[in-house]
Amino acid sequence: MSELTLNNLLVVPLAPLVGSIAAGLFGKAIGRRGSHVLTILGVLIAFIFSAMTLQAVVQDGAYFNQTVYEWMTLGSLKMEVGFLVDGLTAMMMCVVTFVSLMVHIYTIGYMQEDDGYQRFFSYISLFTFSMLMLVMSNNLLQLFFGWEAVGLVSYLLIGFWFKKPTATFANMKAFLVNRVGDFGFILGIGLIVSFAGTLSYTEIFAKSHELAALTLPKTDWSLITVICICLFIGAMGKSAQFPLHVWLPDSMEGPTPISALIHAATMVTAGIFMVSRMSPLFELSDAALNFIVVIGSITALFMGFLGIIQNDIKRVVAYSTLSQLGYMTVALGVSAYNVALFHLMTHAFFKALLFLGAGSVIMGMHHDQDIRNMGGLRKYMPITWITSLLGSLALIGTPFFSGFYSKDSIIEAVHASHLPAAGFAYFAVIAGVFVTAFYSFRMYFLVFHGKEHFHHKPFPPEDDHHGDHHHAHTPHESPWVVTVPLVLLAIPSVVIGWLTIQPMLFGDFLKSAIFVDLERHPAMEELAHEFHDATAMALHGLSTLPFWLALGGVVTAYVFYMVAPQIPAFFARVLRPLIVIGENKYYLDWFNEKVLAAGARLLGRGLWKVGDEAIIDGVIVNGSAKLVGLISSLVRLFQTGYLYHYALVMILGVFALMTWFVFMHH
Repeated sequence: MSELTLNNLLVVPLAPLVGSIAAGLFGKAIGRRGSHVLTILGVLIAFIFSAMTLQAVVQDGAYFNQTVYEWMTLGSLKMEVGFLVDGLTAMMMCVVTFVSLMVHIYTIGYMQEDDGYQRFFSYISLFTFSMLMLVMSNNLLQLFFGWEAVGLVSYLLIGFWFKKPTATFANMKAFLVNRVGDFGFILGIGLIVSFAGTLSYTEIFAKSHELAALTLPKTDWSLITVICICLFIGAMGKSAQFPLHVWLPDSMEGPTPISALIHAATMVTAGIFMVSRMSPLFELSDAALNFIVVIGSITALFMGFLGIIQNDIKRVVAYSTLSQLGYMTVALGVSAYNVALFHLMTHAFFKALLFLGAGSVIMGMHHDQDIRNMGGLRKYMPITWITSLLGSLALIGTPFFSGFYSKDSIIEAVHASHLPAAGFAYFAVIAGVFVTAFYSFRMYFLVFHGKEHFHHKPFPPEDDHHGDHHHAHTPHESPWVVTVPLVLLAIPSVVIGWLTIQPMLFGDFLKSAIFVDLERHPAMEELAHEFHDATAMALHGLSTLPFWLALGGVVTAYVFYMVAPQIPAFFARVLRPLIVIGENKYYLDWFNEKVLAAGARLLGRGLWKVGDEAIIDGVIVNGSAKLVGLISSLVRLFQTGYLYHYALVMILGVFALMTWFVFMHH
């Protein structure tokens, strides 16, 4: 397949959609087995075609940009479904379909005792379809469709166990926080449409310099800055940047395969993808880039701190995702879009691996998620142990592992940037290295090494969603449907950075997709000067500050949790006020619930009592009914049924009309 054909590309999103419909509508008929076979087949086909697409792009420089279906035309504005395939799209398609395929296989083991088995497979396939539509779009309308669709499906998935109040609260929270971001996103799209008059990427980019010359009407703000910040607010919602990050830790209420799919590899990277796609616009506004750097560095550092004090195994990994998304955002802000996408790709593999590893541990622990009840699992769950270790090493940026190449490139790019906010960002990403290593290995040591804390623990309550709580509480390795995806994700977590850094950062792979104004933002050029090859970079990495900070984090975690547990206990007492702030997540949830939500509730109540009841119901609805009654009671007087009355009324009417006519014409 050297050239990209429309039919081959249509297969990619439609195969998961067909599987999803089959499992969702006919799940009872085809049974559990039929559901997972069909959905996995759909995602497998999508993955194969994505891989073929990627090969065509890499080998022959293939490029595809055309309309699939014209939905409607309003004047000169075309609303259509169209695909744009270049290096960026092909890479995203492969990441989405591969991680989704691993999650599908894994789910057979993880959800085997769950009643909602078919429903779950239907949702994750639908999610894959939505995400593929988002990354393959060639216009803002389709991008927005995919954007909203992944938000909707994530709502269904986070609240999958809809009988758990915490789950329904979490999915509502995710939905509402995403609405806040999406409001900004659609404002940005609206501004683009009103000033550029088009939704198509290529046409928008062709007009970007005209947009750059304009200001927002009735203000002296640069239009392009306003557009970029609005678009980025959309990215803050989806990619969980401070202060719109609050939904992501709570979304751990969904089953673990979701955490891996949504919160590691696909949905949360939509914002990063969108900003990269829109790079020709963002390059024109230093103010917007500065804003992005500040938000990203706050997220990268402060969310890492929260990871240190979590005890739920999934929440540790969730805060780690927030922190890594902060890193990607910082890279976007310093115009190193390639590096942000490179980190997106490497992170997708090792973070999905860590989530699925955590899920495997949760299964071994009979759905106990508290890391204080674990320990010494290494000898019971060898495959889970080794793959989790590889994932953790990749996450903290060990040289030669995939995470090292992307994370170090981000740190270098921030160092090379000349934006005003780059100084703070450099501190944040450097300090973040130590923090990441510390919380990652705190979790790793508490789970896989040390004393076994699970012998005398009660089981999670019997009303949990998984039966079978009666055999002895010794963990055991998970079945092959769980361990095979772990192994298949561990391989790219180790090697993919070494293999792809050259083409992704300094080659032509993303040439057609990303535009950087190197005059004003020279970070990528400086990186290219220093880069020789992947091996040299890793060897040099052994002598740099980030490596020693990461090592320090691992050693500190080992000393704190394996050798002298009284040290963290001492800190917990001394730093109690800080820890209380951390346990309350910087009081942002409190603020949202008590201040914003209360304000919204007051506003809503006011609108309801005054607007709905007094004005609409009282004046308009009931008032109009009373008015009609009044008029009809008057009209009734004339409707007598006597012919001479009607004749009189007609004569009077003619008289009145003639009088009016005469007066009007004098």
